[in-house]
Amino acid sequence: MDNDRLAQIFYWQEQFNQRVRKDRQLTFSPEEWIQKEALALMVELGEVVEEARFKWWKNPDPIDSAKLHEELVDVLHFFISMCIDAGLDAESLYQGYLAKNQENFRRQDGLSNKPGYAAVQKPEV
Repeated sequence: MDNDRLAQIFYWQEQFNQRVRKDRQLTFSPEEWIQKEALALMVELGEVVEEARFKWWKNPDPIDSAKLHEELVDVLHFFISMCIDAGLDAESLYQGYLAKNQENFRRQDGLSNKPGYAAVQKPEV
């Protein structure tokens, strides 16, 4: 097996997806899977918000880090499933992340072609 941890996550998620789909005889199209996974992802994000104690109008309990971490891992499961169903592998996700992250830094530095992002103003010439 690949030593790349992201590739391992993709591999194990694909194994799990195949098992669930086979065992439960689920035959949705890739588009339908992405829709279902996006909905599940939103539900899991809601659970993250709950665990992060978002209710400012009440006295919060301490955050249970273990539960919060579990919900974040659930988010990752559905996100990776969506990537797989969209035809995105670990390397493509990694390269896409690097490119987008570089662009995000350029935006913050005022070097992007898209206006309105710069945290640092370009000097007038």
